[in-house]
Amino acid sequence: MTWAVVAKKDFRDAVQSRALWALVTVFVLLSIIATYAYVEVPQLFGSPAGATFGGLLFFTVGLVGLFVPLAAIVVCYKSLAGERELGSIKLLLSLPTTRGQVFAGKVVGRAAVLVFGLGVGLLVGLGVGAALLGEIDALAAVTFVLVTLAFAAVYATIVVGLSATTGSTSRATTLALGFFVVFELLWDAIPMGILYVVNGFALPTTMPDWLYPLMQVSPSAAYFSAIVALLPDIAATVGADPAQSGAGVQASADAAEPFYSSPEIGLVVLALWLVVPLAVGYSRFGGSDL
Repeated sequence: MTWAVVAKKDFRDAVQSRALWALVTVFVLLSIIATYAYVEVPQLFGSPAGATFGGLLFFTVGLVGLFVPLAAIVVCYKSLAGERELGSIKLLLSLPTTRGQVFAGKVVGRAAVLVFGLGVGLLVGLGVGAALLGEIDALAAVTFVLVTLAFAAVYATIVVGLSATTGSTSRATTLALGFFVVFELLWDAIPMGILYVVNGFALPTTMPDWLYPLMQVSPSAAYFSAIVALLPDIAATVGADPAQSGAGVQASADAAEPFYSSPEIGLVVLALWLVVPLAVGYSRFGGSDL
């Protein structure tokens, strides 16, 4: 049994799950409602000049940044921990299948599930938005969708990697939720706290170069920066600036370093969030006592 067979079986089993279709339904409804709200009252969502398709793309980034981490936890946390807890992993490995093939198959299968559900919601939401606005930027839309689906695949890899480190679904849930709390809910405050201490217990008016890449460590922040890097003209038009922090500290584009203080760092961080969980998860799963 190859990793592709494992992935196919995992995807087929997940597609038959009511939980997946509930997630798809929720995201589709959220996409439609959020898109309609943005088009009708863009002033409430940071577009005082009116709704545009480019503005809709960056508005959707915020929705995706919240939905994907939570959906990844629901879809992926039991991927390997659940198999080990039930003992079915031993049956799977009794076939001519290596641990590496099982791990790779689980990553690909769960990523495909998350990408499928998110893709349906994106197509519906952006389709409704294009119809209401009477405009569409096809190249920007394709770029946005591809990066967003890659972000979903990265998050699936993270959660499957966490699931691979334990044989308990309760611990896998704790690890996944802990990751979400630290890197999605609290991460904005952590770099600012470091800056506050380093700067003598006061916030500067200009963000030092070293703080910018630290703020991109969160997967959703890296995703936002990656979108800005790949759609710079639209980002400039809608005023999307990943250097702006919640505390009002921002970097000067003229003074920023060429790379690590530019939005392109988001692409590097996303790549690291793909590679590191794969390496850690495979290492822990491969050396664990099943």
